Amino acid sequence: MGIGRGALEGVGVTFPNIFAGKRVFITGHTGFKGSWLAAWMHRLGADVTGFALPPDYPGSHFERLGLAKRVRHIEGDLRDATRLRHALCAAKPEFVFHLAAQPLVRRSYAEPKLTFDTNVGGSVNLLEAMRACDSARVLIYVTSDKCYRNTDSRAGYRESDALGGHDPYSASKACAELVFASYQASFFNTPDAIMAASVRAGNVIGGGDWAADRIVPDSIRHLLRSEPIPVRNPHAIRPWQHVLEPLSGYLALAARLHDADNLRGAWNFGPTTDAHRTVSELVDTLIELWGSGSKLEQRQTNNGWKETSALYLNCDKAIRDLGWRSTMSFRETMRQTVDWYRRAEQGGNVWALTGEQIEAYAEAEVPAR
Repeated sequence: MGIGRGALEGVGVTFPNIFAGKRVFITGHTGFKGSWLAAWMHRLGADVTGFALPPDYPGSHFERLGLAKRVRHIEGDLRDATRLRHALCAAKPEFVFHLAAQPLVRRSYAEPKLTFDTNVGGSVNLLEAMRACDSARVLIYVTSDKCYRNTDSRAGYRESDALGGHDPYSASKACAELVFASYQASFFNTPDAIMAASVRAGNVIGGGDWAADRIVPDSIRHLLRSEPIPVRNPHAIRPWQHVLEPLSGYLALAARLHDADNLRGAWNFGPTTDAHRTVSELVDTLIELWGSGSKLEQRQTNNGWKETSALYLNCDKAIRDLGWRSTMSFRETMRQTVDWYRRAEQGGNVWALTGEQIEAYAEAEVPAR
């Protein structure tokens, strides 16, 4: 069954495709995760408007997809409240997916004010724009797994756990969650109000990410130059997951909220425990699947910057109340990621390649529990 009709099956949850013909507004559609979401929504038949800054680097997934010609593309800064409100109200969306952010931990140390202005102030601007938009019915408000006060716990952080953050990026995402909770309690708390939920995902990887200071694109760049891959924090454990996994959770949650199911609040969308691996293990697997390469583990020198040694998410709530669960193993996640980069760098059609992976993911059988 094609992903543009009927129910979306095989993505960890089954739900009707209620997005066909609907107006959808995505902030951050020029980014890695946002470009995958915009492409998926386009394939589902949605009328997509995107609001974002230009991509940070040449050859981005957004550019190579040709998304500027496939969706209504608006260049704008989340910090510009007036422009954002005008763009949102003019688009008249039913669904809003808020992904725009300054997403890098190391950049947050170099530019803390930019990080807080974007991730906190920009999120306030989005929520204020939502209050002025009569058409909006559903808001999916994306933050990060790093919003939790990290104690290096192996138990897995639950949605009710304390928020916090040592580095400016993590702190900004914790603040963004507090802002969301305040708006939800104050303005989105009646049956006829916007149905809103915040979502927190793991370390998302997949083809098309070329951002600096991310281990997968950094590794691919070194492999393409036949250089050893520097591994800054080899023993750090992260919840690696393919980009399509959390996006499927966002879509499932948006569909249920559209049906007025009372699922407001915070949600984790993380991988299975199989995917909680060290950075060194991820690089080893990437080299193996690439077929060549080497790594160089480095003594960590972060100028006093703190990096979390372990991060786990507990997704029992999504499994129990939404029927969602991660379906891709760590190895399959890595295989899909490497396959995308290899074929794209060999001159493959990026729109077709991305669509093929979306189609295969949506149609894959869900393994038995």
